Amino acid sequence: MTPVEHEIDTLEAFDAHLARGLHLDRCVVQSVDLTERAELLKRTSVDGAIFLGCILRPGLDESLRSRGALVFPRLPELPFNPYRPRLYEAPDLFDAVITGQDYTASHDALIYAWHRAQGNQPSLGATLAMSLHDHSMSESLDDWSRTRPDAMTIGIMGGHAAARGTGTFREAATLAGELTRGGRLVMTGGGPGAMEAANLGAYLAGQPEALDDAIAVLAAAADFRSDLTAWARTMLEVRRRWEPSGESAGIPTWFYGHEPPNGFATVIAKYFSNAIREDTLLQRCRGGIVYLQGAAGTVQEIFQAATGNYYSPEGAPTTPMVLVGKDYWTGRLPAWPLLEALGRDRAMGTRLHLVDHVAEAAGVLLA
Repeated sequence: MTPVEHEIDTLEAFDAHLARGLHLDRCVVQSVDLTERAELLKRTSVDGAIFLGCILRPGLDESLRSRGALVFPRLPELPFNPYRPRLYEAPDLFDAVITGQDYTASHDALIYAWHRAQGNQPSLGATLAMSLHDHSMSESLDDWSRTRPDAMTIGIMGGHAAARGTGTFREAATLAGELTRGGRLVMTGGGPGAMEAANLGAYLAGQPEALDDAIAVLAAAADFRSDLTAWARTMLEVRRRWEPSGESAGIPTWFYGHEPPNGFATVIAKYFSNAIREDTLLQRCRGGIVYLQGAAGTVQEIFQAATGNYYSPEGAPTTPMVLVGKDYWTGRLPAWPLLEALGRDRAMGTRLHLVDHVAEAAGVLLA
């Protein structure tokens, strides 16, 4: 296939591109309303161009195809745009809560409700829509990450059960703040609990003195399972009181849609496929991965990353893995002994660390 020459995802970018006297050959135009540009499109070369979910005047799609373009139509009756040209941010997903409504009316909740309604065997159209959406998320994450090297990205993994105001929540936030101030980009699974805490710590990295007050605001709705709307409103209150002073990414999934995304990540790449989401998250955290206390999901992330390290070609870099909580990871969920055994006589073995405190984890990864 002919390489893409240029990507266009706003009407302003479309106009600017053509104003420079350029054509649309081998360009990708994504989710742009082009109804007022019909005449211009009729006289512009579009050989090899791809139009993804653009709004076109009736009949124009035939003209474009006849001149060598590929036209992917908008898909009807969906609560999301499968060709979405950019990552989500908190206001995109919590729109209804921002306007005083219940969380169930939010964009995030409506998409989850649609996803659940598809059942275990979605129709071909639904499967296609979800796949296109997830591909758009990956493309947008690539674009956003271009100036943020994977080697400087550190993942913080942990369970959703860490309630706001607890020691575990505070430790995750403190760790993320320290890593962010150390020049690293924090990436999480984007959900509540330890994930929210880590994104919060990065959000307030430049104003650590505000962390205690912010956590106190959040603790008024400590558990999302009790009242999800109140949980979201306290998050929005923190965002209203404090401007972000550090950035991070969250990568949640509607597969676990009963767990809301947290609103402190700078960008949110939310996927339908949990398998793609997990692989995306772990593959990008080349600067290291910290594992706080968690359950099955966190254990999965430990051994998914370990498998990649175990089979890493000789001489290739492996990702540092730091498990926090010696008693927890050797006793309650004894993942460490197996992980240590896998690393024996392997290059990955030198990159495995078991520590008791988050300060030690930061020391390992910032050394």
